[in-house]
Amino acid sequence: MDFKGKIALVTGSSRGIGKATIIELASKGCNVIINYVNGEKEAEELKKYVNNKFNIDVMVIKADVSNEEEVKEMIDKIITKFNKIDILVNNAGIAIDNGFHEKTIDEFKKVLDVNLIGTYLVSKYVSVQMLKQKYGKIINVSSTNGINTNYPYSIDYDASKAGVISLTRNLALQLAPYINVNCVAPGWVKTEMNKELDENYIKEENKKILLNRFAEPEEIAKVIAFLASDDASYVNNTVIRVDGGC
Repeated sequence: MDFKGKIALVTGSSRGIGKATIIELASKGCNVIINYVNGEKEAEELKKYVNNKFNIDVMVIKADVSNEEEVKEMIDKIITKFNKIDILVNNAGIAIDNGFHEKTIDEFKKVLDVNLIGTYLVSKYVSVQMLKQKYGKIINVSSTNGINTNYPYSIDYDASKAGVISLTRNLALQLAPYINVNCVAPGWVKTEMNKELDENYIKEENKKILLNRFAEPEEIAKVIAFLASDDASYVNNTVIRVDGGC
């Protein structure tokens, strides 16, 4: 895969799957935009690492993907600097795990705003540029929680990730034939979101996975990079599970 000269925006990319995706794309020659909302230190450290290791251009932008004005401003900055956006990875996401009856409406809405509305907003404004170019790759990061591994403590997260899959389908129809829109649905991944899980719970979950382990973020990033590449030119409107075989 050769991404030389391509421009990629990865939302929520100061850590976890987003960070791994930035590194994977940069290692293949892609110019990258690191987006964050809270992890400024991590974003700047990632920028320094990418700058030192790879011969590419990197940009850091703080923007809340659930805020329309901030999204519009972010896209404008990217277009001003690079004149195009070839790849969008909608990775930004949050989880607020608690009991069904304890969960507040504000918590539920916050998860939907970031995970689902954020994916919609960034796709909306990036796709305007991609349609002008008559080229683009959009990869949405969902979860197996949005398919069939439901978890009552994250009922809002599960709903948001199911919505991302539905949104992927509709965007693929709306943006054809110039823009490929696909989705990855990871299972358990070793990210900060999951670092507080009980050790016994992790052991029980590992038993359900054919590979008997959680994924590394880099393993998800490699699938995202494939979908972002021209090697996947005929892959469209598809959801790929990356779950170790559950």
